[in-house]
Amino acid sequence: MRRFLRRGVRLELVAALCVALFVPALGAAAQSAPSLSTQTTILALTHDLHGRTQAAVTVTVLGEDGLPAVGAVSLRDAGVDLAGAALDANGDAHLTVDLAAGPHALQAAYVGDASHLPSLSHVARVEAQTSTVPNFTVAVAPTTMTLTPGQSGTVTTTVTPVNSASLTAPMFVTLSCSGLPDQATCAFTPENIEILPNATAGITSTMSLTTQVGSQSLASVPRPVSTPVALAILFPGAFVLGGLAWSVRRRAWLQRLSLLALVALVTLLGTTACNPRYNYFNHGPLANRATPAGNYTVIVAAQSSNGVTAITNTANMALTVTALNAP
Repeated sequence: MRRFLRRGVRLELVAALCVALFVPALGAAAQSAPSLSTQTTILALTHDLHGRTQAAVTVTVLGEDGLPAVGAVSLRDAGVDLAGAALDANGDAHLTVDLAAGPHALQAAYVGDASHLPSLSHVARVEAQTSTVPNFTVAVAPTTMTLTPGQSGTVTTTVTPVNSASLTAPMFVTLSCSGLPDQATCAFTPENIEILPNATAGITSTMSLTTQVGSQSLASVPRPVSTPVALAILFPGAFVLGGLAWSVRRRAWLQRLSLLALVALVTLLGTTACNPRYNYFNHGPLANRATPAGNYTVIVAAQSSNGVTAITNTANMALTVTALNAP
């Protein structure tokens, strides 16, 4: 009987220990999971720009607590991603997209963050007018990207001809980007795209995004071997210059000689401690700064010119840079 009682007490102790260990862990996991629902709204206004339809879209994301959400949003047209942007401090994102002729169903998608759940907006239906002017549209995929400092990512940029049958000569389009954070770069392959008359298929280019990781210490560089010859010239020259300055008032010819000695001393100093090369070899270059964490809207611009007027179309992409110690 005593044995059974002892076993029962042991089982109760083990059960209590398991509860004490796992219940706090489950509570912490529940706290770390996104808990706030969000509401995403979209407002799309269209206008004519040099014979093409352009849509100015404003997306607003608020949490169930009424406060602005943070993170990135993606703009879709009938389920196809067009562009992305980062939310500002007010929970707003502003996007400008060029639309091909015909009807469009625009919808915004909030991707969520550590404390907010994803959400979709209602569908905004707009109509783009038909144009006979040669033009093109630009789109990026993916429209959102997350990187940590030191990582790189690739984005496919697609330039699609519009009314290319009106072209009498090839149209050349140059790609560029802006809105990158500090210590981040972008490069296109190829950077220039050629649109031929009567072309209808989209032409792609790969954009490479590169971030930089910060260095913990100064970079080491090989230092040149010092030589006593420079010191042998520097110290006697300094004493001679001091003697000339002491007696320059007594003898006129010493003024010219002191001037020459001063020029020689400055030249010597320029080859030693006052030279940037000396500072580089003896102190090393500055430590590399890491790409700062945050949400950014990268603008991909495609520009073409016929020598008289320039055509510029853009597409946005939301870039999120996370800290290295972030989970």
